[in-house]
Amino acid sequence: MSRFGLSVITCLLCLLVSMPSFADSAKEVETMLLKKEKNLNPDLTNPGSEEYPSWFKNSFLDLRDDVEEAKEANKRVLLFFYQDGCPYCKKLLDVNLAQKSISDKMKKHIDAITINMWGDREITDMSGQTMKEKDFAVKMKVMYTPTLLFLDEKGKVVLRVNGYYKPGKFTAALDYVSGHLENKSNFRSYYKKVKPPKSFGKLHEQPFISKPPHNLTRVKKNTAKPLLVLFEQKQCPACDELHTDVFNRAETLGYLQKFDVVQLDMWSKKTRVNTPQDKNTTATKWADDLDIKYAPSMVFFNNQGEEVFRAEAYFKSFHLQSVLDYVSSESYKKQPNFQRWLEVRADKLREKGVEINLMQ
Repeated sequence: MSRFGLSVITCLLCLLVSMPSFADSAKEVETMLLKKEKNLNPDLTNPGSEEYPSWFKNSFLDLRDDVEEAKEANKRVLLFFYQDGCPYCKKLLDVNLAQKSISDKMKKHIDAITINMWGDREITDMSGQTMKEKDFAVKMKVMYTPTLLFLDEKGKVVLRVNGYYKPGKFTAALDYVSGHLENKSNFRSYYKKVKPPKSFGKLHEQPFISKPPHNLTRVKKNTAKPLLVLFEQKQCPACDELHTDVFNRAETLGYLQKFDVVQLDMWSKKTRVNTPQDKNTTATKWADDLDIKYAPSMVFFNNQGEEVFRAEAYFKSFHLQSVLDYVSSESYKKQPNFQRWLEVRADKLREKGVEINLMQ
């Protein structure tokens, strides 16, 4: 064998011998870079990551199997979409699931499965299609967290909870799903019967709210502002907080001036509405058609009369102001994922020295 050949073999043998240490070094470098880039915690978890209850299902993420197993156990599947650092996910864990009556009810009736809306784990949906968690979140139109999807025995969504529900309403949602009541009424009607809340007792008046008649086809005029429809009810503590606090803040009022704001009692059979699509109906019928589940709900329409975004459930000032900014600036055209846009907005505000408190 030539001297060149011997040299090549020697080099290859040296490389093979050194491969374990080389691999270890590469792994250390990769971990170091990952930690630097993502600012991971010392245990390599993301900042703000939460530990979910041990009784949540450890799923292989084949939803066909999960639904079948839940059916055999006389349970239903809950898809819990989350992200690390989500304050409302933490609130649901720390406040709602800390109550024994709620956690016991979930253990008995629900197989809860966590899905990271930015995750890369593979998930197989009910049609047999396999994709990453983040792609599945897009497919299911998850815009923010927490988003909870309750599935029936065929894998169909029977209740969608966008955002945080306080313990009383969350309990009602569990009872609605575990009782298989979706064929008897929608959740909004069910909740009105089982938990009429104590509150202000009437709709709040605000100077920025447009007066009747509600001919909402006006949104299609060239000079029209985008339309914001507030679906509320007279007995609504969350509506009271929205009007007495969040809507009275100077920054919120500045954003609201960019909209044609209409307020509707979502239970009113007397209030007539001509929708942006030129359909003459009542407020309560339109709420049903739009599948409004929660008061207050804010539904936004563009100048073509199309719904472009909606905000439901429990929002504080920063999130609500961000929603108003997102829609009024038409940022949804460039970034269809609100949560990703929100993170960029928050970072820009922090760079300017603005302190952001997500829970105020």
